[in-house]
Amino acid sequence: MYYIGIDLGTSAVKLLLMESDGTVANIVSEEYPISFPKPGWSEQKPEDWWEAVKKGIVSLVRDIDRSKVAGISFGGQMHGLVVLDEQDQVIRPAILWNDGRTQEETDWLNREIGKEKLSEYCANIAFAGFTAPKILWMKKNEPELFARIKKIMLPKDYIAYKLSGVHCTDVSDASGMLLFDVKNKKWSKEMCEICGISVEMLPKLYESYEAVGTLKTECAKELGLPADVKIAAGAGDNAAAAVGTGTVGDGMCNISLGTSGTIFISSKDFRVDRFNAIHAFAHADGHYHLMGCMLSAASCKAWFMNDILHTDDYKGEEALIKDDMLGNNNIFFMPYLMGERSPYNNPNARAAFIGMSMDSNRTDMLQAVMEGVTFGIRDSYEVARDLGINVKRTRICGGGSRGDVAKKMMANILNIDVDVPENEQGPSMGGAMLAAVACGEYASVEEAASKIVRISTTIHPDPAIAERYEAKYQRYRKLYPILKEWY
Repeated sequence: MYYIGIDLGTSAVKLLLMESDGTVANIVSEEYPISFPKPGWSEQKPEDWWEAVKKGIVSLVRDIDRSKVAGISFGGQMHGLVVLDEQDQVIRPAILWNDGRTQEETDWLNREIGKEKLSEYCANIAFAGFTAPKILWMKKNEPELFARIKKIMLPKDYIAYKLSGVHCTDVSDASGMLLFDVKNKKWSKEMCEICGISVEMLPKLYESYEAVGTLKTECAKELGLPADVKIAAGAGDNAAAAVGTGTVGDGMCNISLGTSGTIFISSKDFRVDRFNAIHAFAHADGHYHLMGCMLSAASCKAWFMNDILHTDDYKGEEALIKDDMLGNNNIFFMPYLMGERSPYNNPNARAAFIGMSMDSNRTDMLQAVMEGVTFGIRDSYEVARDLGINVKRTRICGGGSRGDVAKKMMANILNIDVDVPENEQGPSMGGAMLAAVACGEYASVEEAASKIVRISTTIHPDPAIAERYEAKYQRYRKLYPILKEWY
């Protein structure tokens, strides 16, 4: 049988076709536009997602026996606000995860409701990217549109609805809304009251690997698929990527370097750090996870390469960074091009180069950019260590992890082994695996991961390089407190 994983990203949707044993049969991608109506705003039309998904599915299954497609599931960009009216029509463009318009609402929630209460209700405090502040912004600034809201959804859930006709979400994606009681896996009535909405406006909750329904008849005909194809709830992109890399069960770790960067630690038990510096979310395997998220990761390198150096020769530029340079660079880069989430929760933070001299060159600066991103990941890693979590190794995925230099930096700056999955497909692979579990191909997410995910290579830290980076990180972590007042 075949299973489709749909990764609804910020710039494009990636669709993956997986066979029962985990073999990837096909991958396609379809782009869609993103709009920035005002400085700091970021929006997309859900209708554009839907058209891209339909086009992508048709292309994905064109050369196979489509009667053997058994299930579809998702990984998707988190936190976005999708609102539907009584006729299930989209009311306004979706406000995305990286939209910064809600700082006033975020500050109000953290100050007036209070971080302690928010953590009690949802296990997390308010961040500008979360969904609840977006609802409050819409209530204040677009009251006529707000009054029309019948359903509130997340980006991937809109696609699940269009395919199945079911208003649904999963517990991992719901965890990032600030409307969800993570510990007890239910909607928070208190947060709904604070936001001026009802629980009935929110979709039905599912575990990520549960089927929410089957393909609607009209969709089956349009896509050329069987009507009994199961639609599984899916997961937020980071939880889906974790499934795709086998980061399930207790104490497993995955680092993803995409547009944003995350460190994801799976846990059988619910836990939360006392400062809410990293997120406490439900996981796609039926349990929980801790996650630190930095807003700019691979995008830092893309910015420096494309906009500053005006080159796309990533491989050639990185090849100039030799092993004896690792830990010996005198330049620091603060990776806050779009503000920062974990662990500082400061949308006003900004990027900076520090320590440059007359002999600094482009290679030194590129190295600093890549190190800055890795130091940012370590900031969240240190929060997990303070909770008593002893991470001895991590999986790694995402475009920013391609190439030997990035992996060596991660192994030595965190001083742990870094495992590279053989099939690095991220959320789309995780989505396909969740679909397979929903269809009974595997008994659990953990079983699917153990049978499908294989490690191609492991990068071990070099004691000498790790020692140099330890000293460099201790200097790096002093910079944010110094610069905070300037931000």
